[in-house]
Formats: sequence, structure tokens, C-alpha cells
Amino acid sequence: MGGRDAVGAGSMGSGSGGTRSGPGRPGRAGAASRRGFLAGGAVALAAAACSSGGSSGSTPAPRPTGRPGLRPATPIPGVGDEVFSLGVASGDPLPDGVILWTRLVAAPSGGTPLPSSDIPVDWQVATDERFTDVVAVGTQTATPALAHSVHVDVRGLQPGRVYFYRFRAGTVLSPVGRTRTAPAASAAASSLSFALASCQDFQNGYWPAYNAIAADDLDLVVHVGDYIYEYDPDSRFPDRRHTTPATPGLNQLRTLDDYRNRYAQYKTDPALQAAHAAAAWVVTWDDHETENNYAGLTDESGDTGDKHEDPAVFSRQRAAAYQAYYEHMPIRVGYVPGSPDLRLYRRFTFGDLLTLNVMDTRQYRTPQPGRVSQDVGRASLGENNISGTMAGPEQEAWLTGGLRASSTRWNVIAQQTMMAQLHAQVVPGIGDVLTNLDQNDGYVPYRTRLLSAVRDSRVHNPVVLSGDIHCAWVNDLRVDFNQPETPVIGTEFVCTSISSGFFLVNEEFVRQNNRLLNPHVRYFRGEKRGYTRIRVSPQQWRAEMRVAETIDRRDAPVSTDATWVVEDGRPGAQPA
Repeated sequence: MGGRDAVGAGSMGSGSGGTRSGPGRPGRAGAASRRGFLAGGAVALAAAACSSGGSSGSTPAPRPTGRPGLRPATPIPGVGDEVFSLGVASGDPLPDGVILWTRLVAAPSGGTPLPSSDIPVDWQVATDERFTDVVAVGTQTATPALAHSVHVDVRGLQPGRVYFYRFRAGTVLSPVGRTRTAPAASAAASSLSFALASCQDFQNGYWPAYNAIAADDLDLVVHVGDYIYEYDPDSRFPDRRHTTPATPGLNQLRTLDDYRNRYAQYKTDPALQAAHAAAAWVVTWDDHETENNYAGLTDESGDTGDKHEDPAVFSRQRAAAYQAYYEHMPIRVGYVPGSPDLRLYRRFTFGDLLTLNVMDTRQYRTPQPGRVSQDVGRASLGENNISGTMAGPEQEAWLTGGLRASSTRWNVIAQQTMMAQLHAQVVPGIGDVLTNLDQNDGYVPYRTRLLSAVRDSRVHNPVVLSGDIHCAWVNDLRVDFNQPETPVIGTEFVCTSISSGFFLVNEEFVRQNNRLLNPHVRYFRGEKRGYTRIRVSPQQWRAEMRVAETIDRRDAPVSTDATWVVEDGRPGAQPA
């Protein structure tokens, strides 16, 4: 994965341009830029020389006037060639900056353990993949308290530009990552391309979708949750069995080591590493990063015996889950180690083209109504859930205020579970109307309030992005889904899963119920895994439903099943 630094092979010039920061406090640096092209990998790294010139401090450094280089490489006992075997990543792009991430680990095959002490990690940002034009450098301290993870908040970059980055620990260089800053605020932006992804159960199969995402030349990847799964080892693929938790048999993780080991396992996947290295990511969590269908400090409905936890005990589990999430994601957030709270909702703007509102509908939600097993019950339970919320009052106010203030052409709400109504009957046309109460259908007054705010804000071209359900959907959004004659106010795109299984009965059962009960559903595809590829221009939103031929092979081909478009100023999607 990593490679030995070519110490003394040449000079890249000197100059200041980096900062050094402690645990949980991202470093910052100034930079300049021009466009680059992704080649990546250790071969490109070996061609670049690193010399002295980095500096440290507590404030952002000035924009470098020369070509900043790294300080001299110094071997660190216990830091071996596989220290970067979890790869690199970038995320949360701003017009002038981006978060760079990695985590140092010991060799997966054993051998010398990683030092149980602070480790200095050098980083570089360049405008080209061979690092002949390095524009920012610095050193960040990786601490054992945060699993030797590294979050560098590089600032001073140029807007709308491609950059390349890498890390060095001791004399070992990381793979190269590619990232892009957002366009300048209010600047005329002609396009944005990104992938919408979710639900990657490691045990269920391989991830050819991520190979396709890595090859798509995208500006961004938006991941709306279920990055890991908490279940016990059980897979038909011998090389995809989950790590064993401290307490097997519960079918859930509990300790910080449990969660750290599971993230490390997922991040060894080469397709996932390639997708992270190819573009910046904007991520949010759903339930499986902590526990299936949890709500706030309430664990899964139906848990009994040793699986059930009261809020105080579950708070400790949530703290472990949230800390491991922070340690493994390229996110610009403040986090206090050991805390059960982490504010993850945040907003990104891409010039005058698009505003992306990223929500957290797990941490602040009230319990699912009825607390029925698997959270599937009568639709009336959600309709009568007057006091229920998925986002909490503070986040609701943040979202509605942002919508009212937005002036961009497209306005996106990225959240977790399906927003549109999804009703079903066991025998279509007969009996009780049922729904998944863990989705927005379990919180109908909340959904009505949120969609009313979208309508009343008169925000341009609202679009909702969702995941969770392991199927692909395109849905018209109305304030009241029981009145299909009312205006469409926006469109929802739900991506299918990267690998998690299709858990509904079968596609025809769903289609029958959609015809009878869900006329707002424009497209549905359930039995294929993949992602949604989206290209946005001022005139049009274009969404391609990308599906893998199979997840039984790493190299399975990926194709487009259908394409849907939304025209500027015309709510509702149409087939391309």
C-alpha cells in the first residue's frame, strides 16, 4: 500500500506552508493550485523527492511563495510498510479547503505493533499527481487516543480546482489521493457530478459499484449511511466474514475496539479505497454505524435479554460508535473523545449551482411509534405520531432557515430513510395498510412540517437524496401524499445499496402495491446493487441508476439501468 520515501533523491524547494496541531484539532495550510490528473499509487510517489521546509504553528500559514517540501524523513520504530493499509480519503470540500484523512495501523498480518504513543504524520498537497508542484505541507500528530487517525483541514486552496495529496509516517509514503475544492461562493458554476451511495454490508458480497465510482471522474461522492454493519460473522464468502466482536452472539458491536476493528476491515477493501482516493466524500451516518434502527438513546425495537440496553448503557455504546466513525471519516466536525454526541449535520455550497444540506436523522429522533418488531406496522401509527421527530427542533430550524436563505439553482437535502410515503398490504388491495415505521412514514407530522417548509420557502429546485432501503427509487414529493391531485414540490432519488441485500418480498409485490397505494413512485428497481450517478447543470438534474451485474465478483461490470431528469423550474422527474 505505502512505499519507502525517496529520501535525498532531490529537492522540491523550501518554504513554510503547514501547521502542526494536536489530537482532534485539524491542521491548516495555505496553498495555490492548477488542474491535475489522477494517476495515484506508490509508483508516482517514488518519483517525487521530499526535502525540508515544513513549519508548524497555531494559525493558518501564509500562501507559500515557493515550492514547500517536507521535513527530512526519520524512521520510526514500529512504523512499517503497511502503516497506510487503510488508504487515504478527503472530504467536506469548501472553496478554499478540504479535509484530508488517513489512519495509521500495524501490519494486518501481524509483526511489530504500532507504537502506543504519538506519531508525527507529514502531509503534502500538490497540483499534479507526481508532486512536482507542491503547494502546501504540514505535520499532524496522530494520537493513540484517536486510533492514530489523522484529520488535516487544509485551507488557502483555490476554488474549483483539482489537487493531489499524500501522507508520510517515518519513511513510509501513503498512496496518492485526488480531491477537488468547491467553486467559489456565488460563482457561476456550470456543472457538478457526484455519486449517491449507501448500505455496504461487507458480508453480503463484493463492491464493483465502488470500482465504477472510482472510474467515473466525479467531483464528489455523497454517502448517506450504513458505511459498516454491526452484525456477527456470517458470510457465504470466506474472505468477507466480519471481525469477531468482544461479545459474540449479540449480533451487534458494543466496544470501541469492536467498532474500530470493523471499520478497519471495511477500509481494507480495494474498491472502497479506490473510490475514496478518486474524489472528495461528504458523508452522514444512518443506523448500522451504531445499531440497527436505533433512535436517539433508544436501542433497536424488540431487543430483549442481553441485547437490550437502557439509555445509560446504550449511551456508552453510542459513544464508542460515534468515536470510531469520527476516527475513520474525512469530516470537518468537532468531537470530544468518549462523547455520545457528535453534531454531523452541515451544509455545503457549490457556487451558484447547488446547496447540499446534510442531515442526521438518527441522533436526535424520537423512538419509532408502536415499538413493534422490525418496525413494520400499521400506517396509522406514523400518521398519529404527533410528537415524533427524526431531526429534532434545532436541526429542523437549521434546515428551514438555510432553505429560506438559499439563492442557488438546486437545493438538496441529503438524509437517510425514504422521504416519500411507501404503503403496502400483505395481499395487495386487501387488509391493513402497513408501512416501515423507521422511515419517514413513521413520523408523518414531522414529514408534513418539513415538506411544508420546503414549499413555503419557495427555494429553487428542491431535491431529496436518500438510501437505507436497498432499492432504487424516483419519487414525486408532495406535502400530503394522500392527495395525489396536489402539486409536486420536489423529487426524491433513493439509491440502491452498494452490497446490502434486497429484503422486500420481490419486485412484482412492490410494483403491485405501488400501483395501488403509491402513485407518486415514478421508478423502482430492487434486485440489483449499485449506486446513483448524478450530473447537475443550471438547466438540468440528470440521475443515472447504475447497477452491478453481480456482487459475487469484484470485477463485475456496472451499467445504467435507467436515467431520470429534472428540468430547472419544473418540479418532478421525467424519464430521459
